[in-house]
Amino acid sequence: MELSFSRANNSIDQLINQLIETAGGIHQPQVIREMLLSSLKIGQETDYLADLKLINRTLREMRFTAQVFGPYRDRKKVTIFGSARTEPQDEMYLKCVRFSRMLADNGYMIITGGGPGIMQAGNEGAGSENSFAVNIRLPFEQKPNPIMYRNPRLVTYKYFFNRKVAFVKEADAVAVFPGGFGTLDEAMEVFTLIQTGKTSPKPLILIDDGDGYWERFFDFVKESLLVKGFISGEDFSLFTITKNEDEAIEVIDTFYRVYHSVRFFENRLVVRLNKPLSPENIATLEDEFSELIGAGDHIHNCEPFPDELDEPDLAALPRISLLFDHHHYGLLIAFINRINTF
Repeated sequence: MELSFSRANNSIDQLINQLIETAGGIHQPQVIREMLLSSLKIGQETDYLADLKLINRTLREMRFTAQVFGPYRDRKKVTIFGSARTEPQDEMYLKCVRFSRMLADNGYMIITGGGPGIMQAGNEGAGSENSFAVNIRLPFEQKPNPIMYRNPRLVTYKYFFNRKVAFVKEADAVAVFPGGFGTLDEAMEVFTLIQTGKTSPKPLILIDDGDGYWERFFDFVKESLLVKGFISGEDFSLFTITKNEDEAIEVIDTFYRVYHSVRFFENRLVVRLNKPLSPENIATLEDEFSELIGAGDHIHNCEPFPDELDEPDLAALPRISLLFDHHHYGLLIAFINRINTF
């Protein structure tokens, strides 16, 4: 029988409905219905066991991720990346401990990879009660650090791609300390996701050491990427480089001073705010960011869109909306930074 996501599967649709009703307590049954149909279609279309195991493991890992993070949805979180080989006596380890302790004191939770080095420093500074660890099974280096061992907020992944989803999806900001290939891979992925709008706008902070690890990276970006046209000038809004943990905290706090979050409805961008903007504020934004606004449109105060009913806790927040072409995400970060000055 050829299965369809439309309700044209007759007895199969009835069995799925019965299964959902019998299980009970199912949230968003229309989505769960599609997931069940997807599983059945995979079974019909794929006979290669390794592929089926990968899909199954991915779903199981993401289910557990949602279960672990779900109760803390109302707490802001900062993901910390950095080398697993940074020693506890190293200045960057001590700086990360101070940084994460300050974050926890300001109400943030910390997400690390759960291993040694900078990951352990992040968990150590925040304390196990304010920490998550998204660990990965490796034959070397990566086992849970003592702070997160047996912690209920420890998730261990088989696949890097699932782990990366958790790192970015659950974070309200990302801080990157110096590190090796893994750290650079994680940092570049966050750059890409923010630049292309595949994750929500968020602060990306590169915390430098005394040797200028990230300053040399900045020189490379200017001389080898910007000059050759591989990136644009607005992409420099995507990140901040600092050697000072106090400044890093200030960047994160300031980003959410007025700005709260965004939603996209096709080409309509809705920016949710912690306080309303005045007509003068909106006029300033229109004047300074005209190239961000779609042709013939203006920035409007607005009520929640019908599609925002899935976030009832945010319904009371003031909002502005504008047409957005999904091209200028670096400029969108600058737009948000400007909103936070009002």
